[in-house]
Amino acid sequence: MLDLDKILEDVKACRIIPEQDVLEMCLLGQELLISEGNVQSVAVPVVVCGDIHGQLHDLITLFKIGGEPPLKRYLFLGDFVDRGFNSLETFLLLLVYKLKYPDKIYLIRGNHESRQITSVYGFYDECLRKYSNANVWRYCCELFDYISLGAYIMGGLGGRDGVFCVHGGLSPGLETLDEIRKIDRKQEVPHDGSMCDLLWSDPEKDVDGWALSPRGAGYLFGEGETSKFLHRNGLSLVARAHQLVMEGYKELFDGGLVTVWSAPNYCYRCGNVAAVLALDESLTREYTTFESVQGKNDNNDRDGYDPTTITNNNNNNVGFQRGNVFLTTRQKPATEYFL
Repeated sequence: MLDLDKILEDVKACRIIPEQDVLEMCLLGQELLISEGNVQSVAVPVVVCGDIHGQLHDLITLFKIGGEPPLKRYLFLGDFVDRGFNSLETFLLLLVYKLKYPDKIYLIRGNHESRQITSVYGFYDECLRKYSNANVWRYCCELFDYISLGAYIMGGLGGRDGVFCVHGGLSPGLETLDEIRKIDRKQEVPHDGSMCDLLWSDPEKDVDGWALSPRGAGYLFGEGETSKFLHRNGLSLVARAHQLVMEGYKELFDGGLVTVWSAPNYCYRCGNVAAVLALDESLTREYTTFESVQGKNDNNDRDGYDPTTITNNNNNNVGFQRGNVFLTTRQKPATEYFL
């Protein structure tokens, strides 16, 4: 019998989790995730989070300042792994919470939840380094195939005001949520097609309709296509991740789409802040940004660090409050990361 509380403690401390425990967790995760549809229905209130990319200590900060499950409900928009130092622990932390509180943690697949991408951008090498074999990487990749492609959030007041959440964006081959629900998601992320588009596409204000993406997968889509998708499906917002935003979040298309980015100081050098989006029963949007855990995004000792206290622009220590915005200085110009 798995001791999930002990595993949670060990993951937060970056202790190696026995390979057999990881296998059992992934098998339990498959049983749980297979019961969820391609487009999960998520209740409100909920906190929507963007890319994490293996930045474990920033994820711990996110939970500590926002409220750990089951006190809050969270929806993560994919890209849990790669680039950061602790991709495995980041994913296992989310998986443990999902197993403990399945109606408080929801996961959406990102383009990095893929065998091909993780073989190149860090997760495979991390697992090989920690276990001297690729078994744990394989267990996790098999679980990735079960993760949902999107989520639908309907406010408690009902009406035509739902929110569609996805990692990347829209697809020219998908006009409705029902069409997304019919996709066979239990597979490696394809190189093209509708499933690929959901994980790889990006909004672009200068595009009229659809355009080829410079990423080499997915499409660029403009305001017109976004508006049509919203109208057809009774939505007020598309919430997605996938692109670095220096300010943590960015609304486009007259507020019809938002990009949320939750990995502060991405790649430990970009100097960006991170953000999360809180949606209440009436789907009122409230953004909170937070800074990177300076010097803690590695395996160093975390003693003495208190993420519940953050410094604002006036250099005063302030406790986390709903809606507070914490800013940081850009350390260098933003780089466009296409993956």
